[in-house]
Amino acid sequence: MNAVKQSENVTVGKVPLLINGEWVDSQTAQWRAVINPATQEVLAHVPLATAAEVNAAIETAHAAFASWRNTSIGSRMRIMLKFQALVRENMSRIAAVLTAEQGKTLPDAEGDIFRGLEVVEHACSVGTLQLGEFAENVAGGVDTYTLRQPIGVCAGITPFNFPAMIPLWMFPMAIVCGNTFVLKPSEQDPLSTMELVKLALDAGVPKGVLNVVHGGKEVVDALCTHKRVQAVSFVGSTSVGEHVYRLASEHGKRAQSMMGAKNHAVVLPDANRQQTLNALVGAGFGAAGQRCMATSVVVLVGTARDWVPDLVEKAHALKVNAGHEAKTDVGPVVSRAAKERVLKLIEEGVNAGAKLVLDGRQVKVAGYEEGNFIGPTIFTDVTTQMSVYTNEIFGPVLVVLGVDTLDDAIRLVNANPFGNGVGLFTQSGAAARKFQNEIDVGQVGINIPIPVPVPFFSFTGSRGSKLGDLGPYGKQVVQFYTQTKTVTARWFDDATVSDGVNTTISLR
Repeated sequence: MNAVKQSENVTVGKVPLLINGEWVDSQTAQWRAVINPATQEVLAHVPLATAAEVNAAIETAHAAFASWRNTSIGSRMRIMLKFQALVRENMSRIAAVLTAEQGKTLPDAEGDIFRGLEVVEHACSVGTLQLGEFAENVAGGVDTYTLRQPIGVCAGITPFNFPAMIPLWMFPMAIVCGNTFVLKPSEQDPLSTMELVKLALDAGVPKGVLNVVHGGKEVVDALCTHKRVQAVSFVGSTSVGEHVYRLASEHGKRAQSMMGAKNHAVVLPDANRQQTLNALVGAGFGAAGQRCMATSVVVLVGTARDWVPDLVEKAHALKVNAGHEAKTDVGPVVSRAAKERVLKLIEEGVNAGAKLVLDGRQVKVAGYEEGNFIGPTIFTDVTTQMSVYTNEIFGPVLVVLGVDTLDDAIRLVNANPFGNGVGLFTQSGAAARKFQNEIDVGQVGINIPIPVPVPFFSFTGSRGSKLGDLGPYGKQVVQFYTQTKTVTARWFDDATVSDGVNTTISLR
């Protein structure tokens, strides 16, 4: 890959495209800098690919599909087995790249890779996931069975906040099902994604089966409208996700969009106090709040409202620093634009009358004065009309609301337009059962703040957080990346006696 060393663990140069198994230097005139959010150091330059380059990647994928779809399931599984081994072996090295370009701490970067690796491991079991069904003698001498077959060229559009996990949700499951794939990573931090793609090639993914293009809206639109693309998977902001889903659907593609969130944690007074506080602080401020499953709203029920001072104390104790520094709890947000947006929303909260009980706006990190740092920030006295509640802040900001009863909390959560994740903290099984039954959110945690399911299950956001009926991994994504073909067969032998022509429907 066309890059040269600038300093330890950091590369600078041009990020290539991947077309037909070859690293290609883009001919575009438009480039974007990949910037270390802790130092403002330029790590690389990523191209905004030309229309011809995007078309070449898609056509290459289409050409490769003819042979790849007929590659045995065992061969595809063995590539995935080798791929997961290579990812595991290179995890620390890729995590260093991820931290440099995205900002999250090294342990969190390894967690980012590991959660994606779990999906790769699940892809290794596609032999059982892609099974069809069979029924013998459904009528006189008639058998019926289904085949789960790949659909063709699939595309994936991934966000900046998980440059390892989200790509690993997408292309391994798509290609192990027999499809070919065109990936568009986030142009803000594509370097760790490209490291994973290189390992996929090293594992034996054939030329043309996996391709990579970079760019912004023009590239996204090309993927959503190209006649060869059969399915588009997206994870990112609500505005872009709605655009992707609408455009891809209008052009006859399967589409899934996992979008924004405003995840609540409901705390009952009987919850384990220290464990709950630890969970809230970790889920609210980990990755500087830049997780679609981050806890961004705490709903304290009844006397649990007395816990605010303890919550503030724990959050205040978190260490803000560059992600590669030891014992860092909160790294920088990804860009200066992201920092400005978060600071603007904090200011709006103050102006609206919310009480700023922990203010992280003036945090200074020695040695990283140019970094995009915001310290843990907590609001109380928040109402559901304030912008700090209605907007997904995507920064280290936690808003706290109080209600009197569990029923009040359920009504509050269900009235929010997002439905990605929610948590309940309690020691009451009855309360937990009531909550999981009545809450209108796709993913529910009981004493777990970030209820992202393991890959044996499907990611199941709902309402304003998800468009499309199938999730991005688990059994549902096998349905997304395959089509069901039903075969009804009857075989005759010489002993079969013909009854003559029958013009009656369904006479069995």
